[in-house]
Amino acid sequence: MRTSIRGPRRLGALVAVAALTTGLLAGCADDSDDGSASAGDGNGGRKGEITLTIGTFGVFGYKQSGLYDEYMKLHPDISIKENVTTRTDVYWPKVLTRLQAGSGSDDIQAIEVGNITEAVQTQANKFVDLGKEVDKSQWLDWKLAQATTKDGRTIGLGTDTGPMAVCYRKDLFQKAGLPTDRTRLAEMWKGDWSKYVDVGKEYMKKAPKGTKFVDSASSVYNAAVGGASERYYDKDGNVVWDRSEGVKKAWDAAMSAATSNMSAKLKQFDPTWDQGFANGTFASVACPAWMIGYIEQKSGDSGKGKWDVAAAPAASNWGGSFLGVPTAGKHRKEAIALAKWLTAPEQQAKVFAKQASFPSTPSAYANLKPQADTTAYFSGAPLTRIFSDSAKTIPAQPLGPKDKPIDNAISDVGILQVEQKGRTPAQGWDAAKNEIKDVLGQ
Repeated sequence: MRTSIRGPRRLGALVAVAALTTGLLAGCADDSDDGSASAGDGNGGRKGEITLTIGTFGVFGYKQSGLYDEYMKLHPDISIKENVTTRTDVYWPKVLTRLQAGSGSDDIQAIEVGNITEAVQTQANKFVDLGKEVDKSQWLDWKLAQATTKDGRTIGLGTDTGPMAVCYRKDLFQKAGLPTDRTRLAEMWKGDWSKYVDVGKEYMKKAPKGTKFVDSASSVYNAAVGGASERYYDKDGNVVWDRSEGVKKAWDAAMSAATSNMSAKLKQFDPTWDQGFANGTFASVACPAWMIGYIEQKSGDSGKGKWDVAAAPAASNWGGSFLGVPTAGKHRKEAIALAKWLTAPEQQAKVFAKQASFPSTPSAYANLKPQADTTAYFSGAPLTRIFSDSAKTIPAQPLGPKDKPIDNAISDVGILQVEQKGRTPAQGWDAAKNEIKDVLGQ
């Protein structure tokens, strides 16, 4: 997940980690001032002989789907504590510092897809080779490859991926005079995210008072760039972000949203964004699978039956994450066993059932079924089919060690300069370029 995101997933996540991954991403506990929180023991405070800590960003769904409780019941000597950091840009630098120090890491560390190449290329010796511990054929080939070094060491086991859809408030669409049928909407914006922006222009003509069409221009950007065959790096590892056709198209779509009146101008994964879900201040959001659980949690009971899900304009991936075991951990054997169990197809299917985080283990796909409550929350949308159809045609993207910082520079600096500070698109692009030069040490 996660923004990943993730968020992400969130992976951040997807993003969001995600999650956000995470984005990959999302709400396991109340946030502290630094964006961190402890989810506590998963079984009502019960203490086993060994306490395993899991560092995550956003909502991975393990606690929410009862997996921690299930594992502790199977292993009475184990107690699990999840340490949550809501933002990946706070989470990952903290992880890197602790890895370099050789102490302070959690027994299991989540890694958002935007950070996985950096981890593989610069931190591989800080993680256990989990490829020796599992049947690697369980995972999608491209997912496994993202976490594997050139000499064949696999430093992380894939959790979710982030196939894209559009989540929308059908009640607000109806008030704005737009269709509410998910199939008809998907046809209206099919083929390009600029068509989604065009629908937003129609929405704003009769927008219900106090509402906007989309949460942010960054949302549009992340969705569009996630479907590009090339974005920040080429297949040879060269930095190409400033001449990438995929980045240009995504930027143009985002600028069309940012310079109109259709965006709520929110920074994703900030508290104001969460409040926007709860208050119904925007009518749609680019929606990777991991965001289903996020929306359900942040919109709360008042959103049940008002949200729906339609196919995205184009296949796209935003977020997706991994679980790694630091070599400096105090309980490596037990951490490896837990990481294997949490990422096994059976458990990935259980997380999907709870919050639609889409598995990276294909053997889980045939029997995926969201919980009835989740399906009802999203107006009976066929979540499995929508996300499966997207996942089948997502292009493989070359990733680089600075993917996440480059992405953050464009989303959180360049786009926000335009959207929140009134700069021109050219000024926003220059701000992103300067930030990326610093990131790349140029």
